[in-house]
Amino acid sequence: MPMTGSEPVAALSGFSQIAGRFDLCFCDVWGVVHNGVAAFPGAIEALTKMRADGTAVVLITNAPRPRDLIARQLDGFGVPRAAWDAIVTSGDVCRALIGARAGQPMFRLGPDRDLPLVAGLDAPEAGPAEASYVLCTGLFDDEADTPETYAELLAGFAARGLTMICANPDLVVERGGRIVPCAGSVALAYEEIGGEVIYAGKPHRPIYDVALALAEEKRGAAIARDRICAIGDAIRTDIAGAAEFGAAGIMVLAGIHAQDLMQASWEERHGWFGRQTHRPDYAIPHLVW
Repeated sequence: MPMTGSEPVAALSGFSQIAGRFDLCFCDVWGVVHNGVAAFPGAIEALTKMRADGTAVVLITNAPRPRDLIARQLDGFGVPRAAWDAIVTSGDVCRALIGARAGQPMFRLGPDRDLPLVAGLDAPEAGPAEASYVLCTGLFDDEADTPETYAELLAGFAARGLTMICANPDLVVERGGRIVPCAGSVALAYEEIGGEVIYAGKPHRPIYDVALALAEEKRGAAIARDRICAIGDAIRTDIAGAAEFGAAGIMVLAGIHAQDLMQASWEERHGWFGRQTHRPDYAIPHLVW
């Protein structure tokens, strides 16, 4: 069961210590399976052994792209298909939100690499003054821009009362050892000036509902919530989403919070967890078996 009260976060050295407790694992991708540059061999081994032992694995990612592109990316990183049963992306959920606004002019805020998200949809692009809503998939240049770069643009959207669809609720992500901003940081800046935001991915429920439905379809049976765990490296998305869905949260320390956690003692880590909005049930330095 998800953690409540002030119970200490249980330290794990490997997932095998708790493997028998779960029928389904929701696993984050970026920061857990790979870092945007290379896959983590220990994570690949752990996921493959989970499935061999009978635990279904659904990869859940806030990537604003369709699942088939994520599958191909994982193939390129050398992650075998034997490591997962299904993939659900915030892009998959986002496409349904865009489809519900078919024909309405859209301002797309994000890099061109995210264009597959809208492929085949009736989502005509428009300038800031003509758009009926905003689709945010990221920053135009996440190596140089920050949410403050778009302050004037966002103020104009808020003044017109435009809704923003955020295709990736993550605030930041690790890319090859660097932390870069994501669409969630832009969406948060928009909310802070009174803008309305609809989030497609974690920690919001729709992406978990889709993931559970896929897992149950593959198993041919219902899966109890207390037999589900969710692995991730972000408190705000992975751990909060697990808690709200009723799944056990497993925190990978060597992700976006590594600077705070990897060199800390367990006492210091418990203090850090106690200051967060949500706490995991378990913590592990890296996902390994």
